[in-house]
Amino acid sequence: MYPHLDFFVFLTGAQHRQELNSSGLHLTLHDIRSPCSPAALPEIAAGEILRRDQRRVADLAARLAGGEAAIITPKALNVPLSAGVSVGVGNYVAKISLGTPARDYIVVFDTGSSLNWLQCKPCSISCHKQVGPIFDPQLQACNELQSATLNPPSCSRSKICIYQASYGDGSFSVGYLSKDTLSLGGGGGAVPGFIYGCGQDNEGLFGNTAGLIGLARNRLSMLYQLGAKYGYAFSYCLPTKSATGFLSIGSYNPAQFSFTPLVANRLDGSLYFLSLAGVSVGRGQLAVAASEYKSLPTIIDSGTVITRLPTAVYEALSKAVVAALARYPRAPAFRTLPVPEVTIAFAGGAQLKLAAGNVMYDVSSTTTCLAFAPASNVAIIGNRQHQTFKVVYDVTRSRIGFAAGGCS
Repeated sequence: MYPHLDFFVFLTGAQHRQELNSSGLHLTLHDIRSPCSPAALPEIAAGEILRRDQRRVADLAARLAGGEAAIITPKALNVPLSAGVSVGVGNYVAKISLGTPARDYIVVFDTGSSLNWLQCKPCSISCHKQVGPIFDPQLQACNELQSATLNPPSCSRSKICIYQASYGDGSFSVGYLSKDTLSLGGGGGAVPGFIYGCGQDNEGLFGNTAGLIGLARNRLSMLYQLGAKYGYAFSYCLPTKSATGFLSIGSYNPAQFSFTPLVANRLDGSLYFLSLAGVSVGRGQLAVAASEYKSLPTIIDSGTVITRLPTAVYEALSKAVVAALARYPRAPAFRTLPVPEVTIAFAGGAQLKLAAGNVMYDVSSTTTCLAFAPASNVAIIGNRQHQTFKVVYDVTRSRIGFAAGGCS
């Protein structure tokens, strides 16, 4: 479930580094505010990003209410990622190629979504403005839309399968399923028969992107459609606006990571659940009971901006950070303050040791806030906290790994 936006992933063609090698497919990522971003548009205000973020969190809460040897796969796909502010969204974006002959399209990247879709001609109802041409489709197909979109499919009189994909901020895409050749990583990463949604009515906060790619655990997601060839694992680094990130589908080096197990949860089999084990500020653990960390289910989500923690944990964290800064005068931005290191620990020993840029969020040139909020139904590790880290989702081995310095 994507739209609320803080970073974009650009899976790009000639404009960004894309390699297909023995390690898999690699696509470059950019922060949407980066001068290297392929589509330069005015930035989204921080307050608006956070308002969209809260709508996404509310939607996720409602949705959930009811060393070893390197991984061996035939290849891996590596794709550049970018932040999406320049194309009017707050998530990360990538550029993919689709069709014969292939053309490039900028799409949102989201680990919490399953259905891949693009705006398609003839846009019989409504298409929003996008960077580049609107896709002209070929073949149609239909499969497992109920679990991929959380909405039941329907069929037209001509037996075309109709999908409805809705998102937490009220955005939606409605269209029909289609198949075509997906191209990633330059000329060597062609995937024939790729199933995607061909959007005919696409309204909401999609900015100037062409659509969305999903990497959740569902047979229609990009991960599962490419998994038989490249392996059921992907990794990424979400960059700042001064750096470049990547999305890699396939093999990875496990020696670089500390791992935490994926946790099975009957509430939603497509999301990535893990077990929160502790939070510390500086060298001190927060003064909360161990049971508080497990009081809510916890997911990691590239589409949520700031982390939501169980209320007792959040309140203890907020007090500890304020106390650590109490002896310093007020400053115009957090980068001038000695923000304490915050560490998020997970079951199995994996940790995220957060620098100042992962702990605080600049709302304006004179105001910065703690990049955490209290959770109600579900705790979420948001993209602000794993920005600049390398994160791997290994579905085959049921684990998530973290490594510092991932975008360097």
